[in-house]
Amino acid sequence: MTAPIAVLNKRGGKATLSSYDEANCKRFGEAKVFFNGKIYLPTSIVSAPEVVAKWFQRADSFKASEAFLKEAEGDFAFMIAEPERIIAGRDPLGVQPLYYGETRTVVALAMNRRTLWKLGIEEARSFPPGHLVIANREGFNFKSVNTLVYSKPKQVTMQEAAETLQRLLEQSVRRRVSIAEKVAVAFSGGLDSSVMAFLAKKFEADVQLIHVSLENQLGIEEAKEVADALDLPLKVYLYKDEDIERVVSKVVILIEDADPVKASIGVPFYWTAKRTVESGFKVLLAGQCADELFGGYQRYVKEYMLHGREKVMRTMFDDLIRINESNLERDMKICSFHNIELRLPYCSYQIAKFALSLPIELKIERHSDTLRKLVLRKAAEKMGLPASVTEKPKKALQYSTGVNNALKKIAKKQKTTVAEYLKQLFLSEKTRNSSSTSNNYF
Repeated sequence: MTAPIAVLNKRGGKATLSSYDEANCKRFGEAKVFFNGKIYLPTSIVSAPEVVAKWFQRADSFKASEAFLKEAEGDFAFMIAEPERIIAGRDPLGVQPLYYGETRTVVALAMNRRTLWKLGIEEARSFPPGHLVIANREGFNFKSVNTLVYSKPKQVTMQEAAETLQRLLEQSVRRRVSIAEKVAVAFSGGLDSSVMAFLAKKFEADVQLIHVSLENQLGIEEAKEVADALDLPLKVYLYKDEDIERVVSKVVILIEDADPVKASIGVPFYWTAKRTVESGFKVLLAGQCADELFGGYQRYVKEYMLHGREKVMRTMFDDLIRINESNLERDMKICSFHNIELRLPYCSYQIAKFALSLPIELKIERHSDTLRKLVLRKAAEKMGLPASVTEKPKKALQYSTGVNNALKKIAKKQKTTVAEYLKQLFLSEKTRNSSSTSNNYF
């Protein structure tokens, strides 16, 4: 199968769009559109390309695309191939993957990097979120349309901020579960996943919690206790170090990256997606974006203590506008491989804009033992979540599942570093599959 790709020949100027997924393609006039993702507003959850095609037929396709990107809330990427140009766009946070690149003879866009690599485009770049592009013989011409902007925080009380955040979270989760009869939740037992699970249950979705971990990790019993407190069913799947060795090469080629942090998170997320589909679920909720929005990382506290308010707020903003490359593309590719729809309630444009407007003091305090994500904790408390959730310290997924330490042991057995071990796996798999005509390697 060939992944969706739009290609324009620089010599003749002809643009084409091809995809194995014809259900998400639609022709209008001389143009062909491919739409990947979901729209939550102005309509309810929609993926049908007919709706998008009708929107783009309202006016000049570029102007219509610009209006669509400004008005639609959702997780999406699209490509429109016209006779002599390609138009493409991506949602404001970059939830759905989209890449672009060129050689001396072609310009091209695709939903993954390896499709572009096969055209000889080694530098396949992540498409900037919230942007449109016109691609023609001269290359790429980008326009910023609906992006996140850094601004000074507004003065607001913790009570007011928590109430607004509660309303926005309820709205976001409701939209993402409204037509799903049942949803799985990637569940650590921590604050982010507990809030999602609680709200999904509130809006009458059939919720199944999925927890994966290596054996003998402290987080296993904690997840069970929180699931009991939420009165939600939990499935726990335990793995051994050798299970990581069996799957990590698949993960690095799926995520198209050998970065150790991405791989150490990608492995448990791969297991979660696999167990989700095996349990009969097609929709998975996960908590990505919450740490960047509300100050979930310990390094934010350290920076706040060392360099002050302005510096840490800039760092958090930079992390948020790059989250498409650091987190979202990885997880979307893993779920796509398993035919799972990944829905991310915290990755709402409205929530992101609101979080960026908040003072840092509502997220973290300037001392080492602060709980972090203070306003999210307050919102969760107002929703009615138990103290065992709202007062639980944050622990990163790669550490709570034990995968990070296991990768170190595996690399040590190979007498190398984790970074070098993953790099060699990635290059080996990339080379092995470079001549394959299939993009569905596993």
